[in-house]
Amino acid sequence: MQKEHCFYLGKIVKKYSFKGELLVKLDTDEPQLFTKMESVFVELHKNLVPFFILQSSLHKSQLLRIKFEDVNNEAEADALMDTKLYLPLAFLPKLTGNRFYYHEIIGFTVEDVSFGAVGTISGVNDTTSQALFEIERDGKEILIPINDTFIKNVDRESKNILLDVPDGLIELYL
Repeated sequence: MQKEHCFYLGKIVKKYSFKGELLVKLDTDEPQLFTKMESVFVELHKNLVPFFILQSSLHKSQLLRIKFEDVNNEAEADALMDTKLYLPLAFLPKLTGNRFYYHEIIGFTVEDVSFGAVGTISGVNDTTSQALFEIERDGKEILIPINDTFIKNVDRESKNILLDVPDGLIELYL
């Protein structure tokens, strides 16, 4: 499995017991969706390696307590510390309405209610406190906060997002 066909699920952050159990910090708003997994891909030496799960449960709401097959002691658990976990994109629950995954809107065109055609989404910057649409327009980058009040419609069929941003925000970049 290649990383571009997967989504980032979380990171192993701590050992839980001397029997090889681990705690994973999940990158999701709905951790309960991931308690029944049979396997997961672990990134080891820049490769995704499948690991089979014997059992898993939520631990303190955002952490997933996980027991992998063939990880039976602290030394084997230590080898997996700080590694990232991935799942195939097909495992993502389908979103409807104006909810979307960042990877699925790359290439969507953006229109604003008052400005008109803005450009094409080239990426999403989620490293800041407020996630931003990165929109390409005639060689210039326009950054617009991903804010529910700005998003009026997400049309997956036509790959278009309609926004209503404050007057002057888009013009700042042009």
